[in-house]
Amino acid sequence: MKKLFCLTTLLFFLCSFVLVAQEMPPIDVYTPKSYGAENQNWSIAQSKDKYIYVGNNKGLLEFNGANWRLYPSPNETIIRSVSVFDDVIYTGCSKEFGYWKRNKFGDLFYTSLSQKLQIDFLEEEEFWNIINLDDYILFQSLERIYIYNKNDVSYSVIDSDTTIYKMFKVNGSIYFQQTKDGLYKIENGKSKVISNHTVLQNNLLVNVFNHKGKLLIETENTGFYVLDNKGLEQWDIPARKLVPESGVYRSTKLRDGSFVLGTRSNGIFHLTEDGEINYHINIINGLSNNTIHAIFEDAENNIWLALDNGINCINIKSPFRIYNDKEGKIGTVYASAVYNNYLYLGTNQGLYCKPINANGEFEFIEGTQGPVRCLVELNDTLFCGHDTGTFLIDKNTADLVVDVQGTWNIVPIDSSKNVLLQGNYDGLNVIVKVNGKWILRNKIEGFDISSKFFEIYKDNIFVSHESKGIYKIKVDKDFTKATEIIKDSIVGKGLNSSVIKYNNSIFYAYKEGVFKYHPEKEQFVVDSVLNSLYSKDEYTSGKLISDKENNILWSFSKKNLSYVSPGKLSSVPRVKKIALSTALPKGLTGYENISYLQNNKHLMGTSTGYLVLDLDQIKEKVYSISINSITKSDVKDGLQVVDKQIKGDFENKDNNIEFTYSVAEFNKYLDTEYQYQLNGIYPEWSDWSANSSILFKNLPYGDYVFNVRAKVGNRITNNTATYSFSIERPWVVSNTAIIIYVVLFLLITSLMHNVYKRYYRKQREKLMQKSARDLELKELENQQQLMRFNNEKLRQDIESKNRELGISTMSLIKKNEFLNNLKKELKNVSDNDKNLNSVIRIIDKNLNNTDDWNVFEEAFNNADKDFLKKIKAIHPSLTSNDLRLCAYLRLNLSSKEIAPLLNISPRSVEVKRYRLRKKMDLPHESSLTNYILEI
Repeated sequence: MKKLFCLTTLLFFLCSFVLVAQEMPPIDVYTPKSYGAENQNWSIAQSKDKYIYVGNNKGLLEFNGANWRLYPSPNETIIRSVSVFDDVIYTGCSKEFGYWKRNKFGDLFYTSLSQKLQIDFLEEEEFWNIINLDDYILFQSLERIYIYNKNDVSYSVIDSDTTIYKMFKVNGSIYFQQTKDGLYKIENGKSKVISNHTVLQNNLLVNVFNHKGKLLIETENTGFYVLDNKGLEQWDIPARKLVPESGVYRSTKLRDGSFVLGTRSNGIFHLTEDGEINYHINIINGLSNNTIHAIFEDAENNIWLALDNGINCINIKSPFRIYNDKEGKIGTVYASAVYNNYLYLGTNQGLYCKPINANGEFEFIEGTQGPVRCLVELNDTLFCGHDTGTFLIDKNTADLVVDVQGTWNIVPIDSSKNVLLQGNYDGLNVIVKVNGKWILRNKIEGFDISSKFFEIYKDNIFVSHESKGIYKIKVDKDFTKATEIIKDSIVGKGLNSSVIKYNNSIFYAYKEGVFKYHPEKEQFVVDSVLNSLYSKDEYTSGKLISDKENNILWSFSKKNLSYVSPGKLSSVPRVKKIALSTALPKGLTGYENISYLQNNKHLMGTSTGYLVLDLDQIKEKVYSISINSITKSDVKDGLQVVDKQIKGDFENKDNNIEFTYSVAEFNKYLDTEYQYQLNGIYPEWSDWSANSSILFKNLPYGDYVFNVRAKVGNRITNNTATYSFSIERPWVVSNTAIIIYVVLFLLITSLMHNVYKRYYRKQREKLMQKSARDLELKELENQQQLMRFNNEKLRQDIESKNRELGISTMSLIKKNEFLNNLKKELKNVSDNDKNLNSVIRIIDKNLNNTDDWNVFEEAFNNADKDFLKKIKAIHPSLTSNDLRLCAYLRLNLSSKEIAPLLNISPRSVEVKRYRLRKKMDLPHESSLTNYILEI
């Protein structure tokens, strides 16, 4: 017996070790920091709107798919039990039980049933379980079961002499265990013994299920038992000896008939309906804690775990399974293949394998250290393209057959003749099978470019190089040398570009799209179907992978894994997209790989292991979005939650409105994004965002309609959540204010009219006065202008007179000089000639002609009016000859110029000047001419 126990223990630990390397379903881990409460959680339930509720040491947790919210415990004790019936959340804690309902603002408020029923609790009584049955709610503590009647708001109590360990609901009946006593059933409000078998007396029960019409009873440490009319027998299943060692504490039967067992210290076990261990998950491979306090299956078959430290959600129906190489023993997976019932992984560290259906660890294949570039099965032979060359693979051995460094890929030239084309770091090689052995035949001469992606099409080789572009290489019949190399100039080059053959056509993919080669045109053109595999915004890699077995073409982008498959009812291929969450592990860009396993499952290599994608598990689900809360804020009053059920009429000061919304979706590898619009100010839909709330600040007054929708993966929610509200006009533009403005406007208008009227009257008077002054000034200006004109005329007259005076004076001077010269000449001729004497007398008469003086005097007076009168008045003793001399001096004439005018010699003129000075009593030093000019 002791040996059997040791063997069982050994088998258990071996199984645990093996299962560590299993492909696990996705697990969402919620830490106390993320949900904002204490570490320990005790119970989980879900409402009709798919919200999750968790009993926590600090209170009731609510999760809407986007945000957690904590409602403090009603009496500041641990909430041990949570159940939801008809969207009413019932909770139980220490000496308290009741229910929570949502008010019109979307918040939960608590009603104490125990206080309403005035229940007198036992000392330190706590409630660990809540079950409904018809119109009754049962609350189970370790000492009693309280049966609450919802119809008449009454209750009854079932007491126990021993501890009531747990309570179960099976097929519409309520069972419970009294420790050391047996299994009981409640009938007509009374307890009835079902079985007091020693197993039930000596073991604590975990759960009771209906299994094939019989009661299946699970114990903590001895496994499952079947109870029927014949008695109690142990359920003989494969997991019988393995699971009990972990100390099962909680369990549940899923809708598909399988079981999830939660242990005290070793995580959970998933058992099939027949009792086989499907997988084991603990802290080593994904859980945040090994102690399971509660297990709950939600509406979408996710498994929720209330843990001693945190909350976990396991997506057991997810299409993804994850092999996580946490210790880095395998490395980044570059290629994978299934061959002869072995699964092979080619990584950056070498080649690994294990039997396809085994759960053991991967085994490293000796001699394959270094990067594996490809795994290709051709002619029932598995080739491994490696950094060091090309290997043949047989189970867990590798044989290097071509030692040319750097084998990127291998494609068949002639399958019947075992001739293959090999792409290497420095070009293309041909390998053949001779006498049962694969050897290198030749390198294709004339082409030395690294050939990572290449295909053979109509005796031409197409090679894609991401930094050079795509080449079409024409070779000779024997594939020994390149006869012509044509670089395509129509399509461009790009990072992570590739070329692939699919459905007997050549396709080239890079960031600008997917192009198909047309032999008739001898060029690549955009393919309308395959070009929808990715967009420029989502482009990461142009690598396309052809699954020849299923006739599928795979493509990778930022958010999607896309594939092309043949149409079922037409020849037009179908493009399908599988949403890839940002949380999913990714492979190395440009080295993406996916291979077919079995049963419509595919393996995708990642940098930490691989993913297994089950296409049969991809379901089109319908999601709904709901607005969780609407909050208005005011700088003074703070935040206030708004009633979501009626249209909001907000005061103008409450113009900061925040909306929170969510989709109750708990799939780890589905990203939820939101898009909103606010008709009335932002009519366009916003960009997609992961934020589940939006705050609108300082909204102007008016009517608004807020719309929000979500996209879960690639699917938009089937509804758009809507809320209508209006913001009142501020007081400054209210009706009262407008009336006041009108009255004030009229008063101000009247006042301004009078003010302006008075102002304009004064202005008119001022203008008239100004006009009068301007008129007077204009008249003065005209008079001054007239005076200027008169003065100008006088000036011109004076100047004319002066010119006349000057001309007259010069004429007299010239005339007298001429006459004096003539007189002298005549005297020189003969003094006795009487005729000449008469002429001389005539000349003397003309020299002393008073008419000349009169003419000169008149002109002089016109030019220098009143001068002669002034000087006569100053010097009355002056004679006419003196005045005549003064006039000539006034004209600033010299003695020589004056002499002809007076018909005397210049000397005589000087004498006259002297005499004139004496008459005027001028000092000797004074100038006579200056004096006369200054008068």
